[in-house]
Amino acid sequence: MDCHVSSPAASAQPPTEKTAFIILIIISVCHLLNDMMQTLLSAIYPLLQSNYGLSFAQIGMITLTFQGTASILQPMVGFFIDRNPRPYSLAVGMGLTLAGLVLFSQAGSYPVLLLAAALVGTGSSVFHPESSRVARMASGGRHGLAQSLFQVGGNAGSAIGPLLAALIVLRHGQTSLAWFSLAALLGIYLLIRVGHWYKGHGLMRLMSRAGTAMPQMELPRGRVALTLAVLLALMFSKFFYMASISSYYIFYLMDRFQLSVQSAQLYLFAFFGAVATGTLVGGPIGDRFGRKVVIWVSILGVLPFTLALPYANLFWTGVLSVFIGVILASAFPVIVVYAQELLPARVGMVAGMSFGFAFGMGGIGAAVLGHLADATSLGYVYHLCSYLPAIGLLAIFLPPLETETRQRRRLASGEAQ
Repeated sequence: MDCHVSSPAASAQPPTEKTAFIILIIISVCHLLNDMMQTLLSAIYPLLQSNYGLSFAQIGMITLTFQGTASILQPMVGFFIDRNPRPYSLAVGMGLTLAGLVLFSQAGSYPVLLLAAALVGTGSSVFHPESSRVARMASGGRHGLAQSLFQVGGNAGSAIGPLLAALIVLRHGQTSLAWFSLAALLGIYLLIRVGHWYKGHGLMRLMSRAGTAMPQMELPRGRVALTLAVLLALMFSKFFYMASISSYYIFYLMDRFQLSVQSAQLYLFAFFGAVATGTLVGGPIGDRFGRKVVIWVSILGVLPFTLALPYANLFWTGVLSVFIGVILASAFPVIVVYAQELLPARVGMVAGMSFGFAFGMGGIGAAVLGHLADATSLGYVYHLCSYLPAIGLLAIFLPPLETETRQRRRLASGEAQ
């Protein structure tokens, strides 16, 4: 069941349904491989800038092409799979990422780089909404935990990407990106195995849930629309700020503290590692104490750290970036589950919309901030972005969902698992 209802008939979720941890682990590993390959691209921006003489605006356009493609397609993919499940589409998505990565390694011009970025974005548009949906199928009702396990794989891949870029790609050149095709092939194999489970067990779980009474939302449509708008605003603040780190943190460290590319890569690795940690803990905490609490603490609670970052020395810049990564990242799995509980019949579409909006805001943020950095400085960009988490005040408009109310009642009575 997507969420609990009060009637005895609807609350009779089969007690034998357990969390399919093997599937969650495989999906998480594939998410690691997928996002590792994607993060390699942003991690080698200094190399591409040197090879092709790119401006910050052109670098931002590469990010915009990749993330913009994913942003546009992901909600459409999610909408489609809600009505037409495709168990082996995940492997197809990984295949598109593989094609983009190989093209990146052989690109001889800026337009080819943009085409390769579009292929990688298309692969993401297939992978993320469908794999998020599979994670919910395998959750056994522990939706926050499942979403965190799924997303932490991607965050771990994002952390590993810059490290591998520093150790391999920056030493052996752009063509060495093709070596990572082995990771894509491994991902395709694992996702075919997930497709077998999806076809044999996941669809049965889906049909079993569809056969029970669908939970009815008690919120009017206008309130649902307002709630979704607030969630999108919170995601805007998160991912616009994240774009300033993922695309330009290396350049910021090199410019302000005169670090080498390799040393700056290590700081980016530490940030993405902190993001992975925050993602891992956010979902289970949301299951335990409620989604809205985590959203409040994550989005607004990071504000003091972002405000201090532009004034910090090198040591405190590293420390503050770790705190920012942990706190800010804990929100996303909770926001996705919150939105899925708001629209339980549109799980795939909600996942596609969430990941698509995240990618879109990251891409637009990279492009806008790149133009702003060219016109001013990276220091000015970080001063301006430090105020973005203040948008977290909008969380006051989020309603407490019925599922969360029941969770708190069960916790109070000692019935929670």
